[in-house]
Amino acid sequence: MTVRESGGPPVRAAGEPNGQIAVPTAIERAAREEAARNNAADSKLSDVSSLQVSPTAGVVSRRRVLQRVIMPRADDPPDVRPLYLDESENLHGCTSEVVSRSTVTLPPWSQLSFATYFNAFPASYWKRWTRVEEVALRLSVQGAGRVDLYRSKANGDVVHLEGKQLDTGDGAVVLEFRESLAPFEDGGWVWFDVATVRESLTISDAAWIVDEPLPARPLAVAITTFNRPADCVTALAALAEDQAVLEIVTKVFVVDQGSVKVQDHQLFATAAAQLGDRLVVIDQENLGGSGGFTRGMLEALRTEGIEHVMLMDDDVRLEPDSVLRVHAFASATSSPVIVGAQMLNLQVRSQLHAMGEIVDLRTSFWRPAPGSVFQHDFAKLTLREQRLLHARIHSTYNGWWMCLFPREVLERTGLPLPLFIKWDDAEYALRAGECGFPTVTLPGSAIWHMPWTDKDDATDWTAYFHLRNRLITVALHSPYDVRWALVQDGLRTTFRHLMAMEYSTVALHHKSIEDFLDGPERLFASLRDALPAVRTLREGYDDARIFSSAQQLPMPLFDPVRIERLLDPPTHPVAIAKRAMSTISHHLRAPVPPARDRPQINVPAHDARWFLLGMVDSATVTNADGSGVAFRRRDPEQFRALLTRTVTLYRRLIAEWDAASERYRASLPELTSVGSWEQTFKGGESRRFP
Repeated sequence: MTVRESGGPPVRAAGEPNGQIAVPTAIERAAREEAARNNAADSKLSDVSSLQVSPTAGVVSRRRVLQRVIMPRADDPPDVRPLYLDESENLHGCTSEVVSRSTVTLPPWSQLSFATYFNAFPASYWKRWTRVEEVALRLSVQGAGRVDLYRSKANGDVVHLEGKQLDTGDGAVVLEFRESLAPFEDGGWVWFDVATVRESLTISDAAWIVDEPLPARPLAVAITTFNRPADCVTALAALAEDQAVLEIVTKVFVVDQGSVKVQDHQLFATAAAQLGDRLVVIDQENLGGSGGFTRGMLEALRTEGIEHVMLMDDDVRLEPDSVLRVHAFASATSSPVIVGAQMLNLQVRSQLHAMGEIVDLRTSFWRPAPGSVFQHDFAKLTLREQRLLHARIHSTYNGWWMCLFPREVLERTGLPLPLFIKWDDAEYALRAGECGFPTVTLPGSAIWHMPWTDKDDATDWTAYFHLRNRLITVALHSPYDVRWALVQDGLRTTFRHLMAMEYSTVALHHKSIEDFLDGPERLFASLRDALPAVRTLREGYDDARIFSSAQQLPMPLFDPVRIERLLDPPTHPVAIAKRAMSTISHHLRAPVPPARDRPQINVPAHDARWFLLGMVDSATVTNADGSGVAFRRRDPEQFRALLTRTVTLYRRLIAEWDAASERYRASLPELTSVGSWEQTFKGGESRRFP
């Protein structure tokens, strides 16, 4: 038996914390019925003589494929190659020839490992969350050489399983290796290696498969976009380029909230023609990410037959096979789970930026999941070499750069909160988890996305939404008394922003606390009016005004040598305290007059720290992506006023926390209901294509 007929944790009903509902058996019945229908047409998987494996040609039912073995695209840069092929053990310096996305040829005297991010099979995740008990590797081989199967343990130790030496002559043969998932509870991957001596060897149409077909679960993809038509069209083209993806995707909803429309892009017509009647473009006013993604979810719920909804950002580079893998995994789970993709760095394409994340409800913030690896570069250290990548990790949420939801999750959890942007994904996953639907971040499934380290979202206008929505999320879901944790973090953060002359950020935090304490009644209205209010508030502060370059301002007053000693951060507690006292004393004194019109220093983004900026009267500071600078000027009056207001508001937050939390919890059903969101969408203009 390859697939478990039942099992997995029971699903807990929303609103019934002490009740349990039995796991439905519809998936198992569908799988058995389809297997019976296909029995006469499909050869048994053990009959290798009559079966040609081709994930692209479809001779093996794609609904039996868990994960294809894929090669880099022809136009991929060199740094992407290590995600697909590990040639680090090739002592002769030869590289393999990538013939197509499904075929690679090894020259004589070479070695090639598929122990790579996109081609090793993440067996431990399939063992823990799905009904699959055994996986088979099927591949077509032509030429002479050796194929070996390996697995890893949770600690990264490598185990040789079996291998085969072969010489196929002029023809091709199909090999099959089977591996039980029994030993993978805590971690481990499975992969294969290939080696040649005097002749070449071609590997094609390899795939990790199961004996029984997966149940049919029609998928809708929902993309939210705002003034990124080129990026959005690229994502649509990536979906359309793979026939296997088109076979499972029933609808592609594009919620366009920008003023520069996707449909006006010169390549839109081509992508639209490829997607055909699957594509639906909805133009609506800008309601933020939560408004856009919720519209996509709602459209999917309204469409008959849709069983899975995948949310996807617009500014991504997509590996189409990731769509298939996430969908296959979700179709095989023992009970419904949210399945998320990992994030690769769009700027350093070989780097795994985010492996998995959790919300720490004690400290009231998100962070990497325990045991996860952050910013790992596969071009520098392979999957086989990095032992920390082999243990299975547990996430509590997944960013909506790419994340799949079974229909049942949406129906029983409700829709997202009207938060505009930030924390909507984390809050939703926490709420779904409380309803019995965990989140799994699946290795080997990923998109390339701009890393958040290249954004100023902790200091620009998004700082308002970060704090307000964080407070709402923690009020709804934390079982701890988090008031002092919030105050300690808030005062520490305020100090750093004030020392760095980021007065607008502190003012936004004040508005966040005030709006949170005002209660949930205006959350839907804030989808439309919060962003204009935030932008108006920032207009009164120097640090919010951006110049395209420091050359638009006078040359700095200070010689670089004068500030060199301030660049080293204090590390000892005594040194930190002394520097903090010095910066506070400095900020209470009047600035020197010339610094008002002429910056004392030019500071790059990576050096814009409190211990440096706290000792000057003015500076230009580059933003995170290098596109401009802000001319920050020290203002003792603003400093005193903002600090006083901070203390007042955090005192109020402590006093009113319990009452505010209760109001948000009581309002949650209305805030997340289909009816409330439908009324919101009716309140603005929208149109559809086609």
